Amino acid sequence: MFVLALALACTVAWMDTRAAQPGSLLFFVNLPPGHPGVEDGRLLLMLAKDGRRGEPRFQIGTGANAQQIFGVDVEGWKGTTSVVIDPAVPGFPLASISQIPAGTYTVQALLHKYETFKRADGFTVKLPMDRGEGQQWNQAPGNLYSTPVEVRVDPNGEAVEITLDKVIPPIPPPTDTKYIRHERIQSALLTKFWGRPMHLGANVLLPEGWDTHPDARYPLFIDHGHFPYTFTGFRPEPPDPNLKPDFAARFNLAGYNRIQQQYAHQFYKEWTGPGFPRAIVIEIQHPTPFYDDSYAVNSANAGPWGDAIVKELLPYIEKKYRGIGQGWARFMYGGSTGGWEAMAAQVFYPDDFNGAYIACPDPIDFRAYTVVNLYEDRNAYFVEGDWKKTARPGHRNYLGHVDATLEEMNRLELVLGTRTRSGQQWDVWEATYSPVGPDGYPARIWDKRTGVIDKKVAEYWRENFDLVHILQRDWEKGLGAKLEGKLHLYVGDMDNYYLNNAVYLAEQFLESTTKPYYNGEVAYGDRAEHCWNGDPTRPNALSRLRYHQMFIPKAVERMEKTAPPGADLKSWKY
Repeated sequence: MFVLALALACTVAWMDTRAAQPGSLLFFVNLPPGHPGVEDGRLLLMLAKDGRRGEPRFQIGTGANAQQIFGVDVEGWKGTTSVVIDPAVPGFPLASISQIPAGTYTVQALLHKYETFKRADGFTVKLPMDRGEGQQWNQAPGNLYSTPVEVRVDPNGEAVEITLDKVIPPIPPPTDTKYIRHERIQSALLTKFWGRPMHLGANVLLPEGWDTHPDARYPLFIDHGHFPYTFTGFRPEPPDPNLKPDFAARFNLAGYNRIQQQYAHQFYKEWTGPGFPRAIVIEIQHPTPFYDDSYAVNSANAGPWGDAIVKELLPYIEKKYRGIGQGWARFMYGGSTGGWEAMAAQVFYPDDFNGAYIACPDPIDFRAYTVVNLYEDRNAYFVEGDWKKTARPGHRNYLGHVDATLEEMNRLELVLGTRTRSGQQWDVWEATYSPVGPDGYPARIWDKRTGVIDKKVAEYWRENFDLVHILQRDWEKGLGAKLEGKLHLYVGDMDNYYLNNAVYLAEQFLESTTKPYYNGEVAYGDRAEHCWNGDPTRPNALSRLRYHQMFIPKAVERMEKTAPPGADLKSWKY
């Protein structure tokens, strides 16, 4: 069981001495010589058993082959001092450097930089700002890191000294093409909340004939999901015959990179060919200081992202690219995070969208917050009985074999960042759903060390972000009438993250509604893992490459049936 060191919640102490205590392994990490200014952030130290698999920073995770990482907060770090990684600094999978077996390892350090924000709510917080990479600590431009080196490590041996001698370079902006455009606007709502310029972006896929039909006005489709650098899955060029085939371990499938190119080219041919609906598709770029996207809702900690998207970004896109610009002509789809976002936006903005196709959504009912009932369970990490306690699973394969527990996932996050700053999955749910804590950071839903659930925070989650509870609470108050025919849910019954559990609860409510009947769809994929999206005719590895072809025709059919009198159902049909 993980034991949290006292140093975890504290800023690191600076060490100028190089004298290690006998029998105590220490790592000294230095800024590059002549480094200007001071740094705030999270200093990470990583050890990998096999450097041939890649740099240690790319080998960190919770799976069976996860490599070792340690982390500590730094504030006001100057180039004249060193940071010491000692046995009190927390790690994962091993809790302390004192537990590292003697051996030769590839060692690397990285500083994930924080920025100071003075928010409109009066709090000043230090968080990592996205720099175009989608909140990936190991790829964030400007982060300092060290050249990986092989080091002989001995828990009873000499200290190891590391210098952060490299800087992750900026990411060049993507290139516009005939069909794909890239937009970025400053949000007035978010800028006011965060006290500094904040932006929203979109990757825009234009329909065939957009440039030759200036009088056409188009419906809008929003493909929700994680941060997209550019629009992917759309390839005018035929597949590269010289592409060396890879192996997708997730699907146990060889040559998946070739398959992806084939499907992307096929989508291009369908998109530009006769008969495919002419429409605008966008992917939204909305990374926050907590994660690679905002979950498309208003949040006490992250700010008014839902309003910024609906009231600022979408009207801008529709005006510039000739969208119809009305709720009956807007639809959403997405999987996993994108599935939750599609459902949440439809629930919170029921008049602004005409349907959501919701695949493998993140937990939509917190009675099944993956494998935890936030309202009834006392502890998130263990099922506790009179004589034993059993660890709750966190990740499984389609046969149910578990390779990570829920506690392990949270342990890694706590090493990557304190105060909900890891940029990982459990922390972003907390950052999105929680009230602001007394220190200005998100209130913990559970103690990250012990797993004990805070019931007051859980109640806040319930009333504000438990989507099934909100449906039950407000359905007969008018929400149901606005959502009739708009909710369509799909999930595999062996989802890797147990996301099917919450969908079962949603189905129980939706199928019991009569005032009005929800008139949508809930479907399950037999033995399908994350992220099944409703196609029973193809394996998940292939159906996940066809979101646009699956959902756009369905949405157009609904639009034609539900459009108001006088609606434009012709200008975009050519």
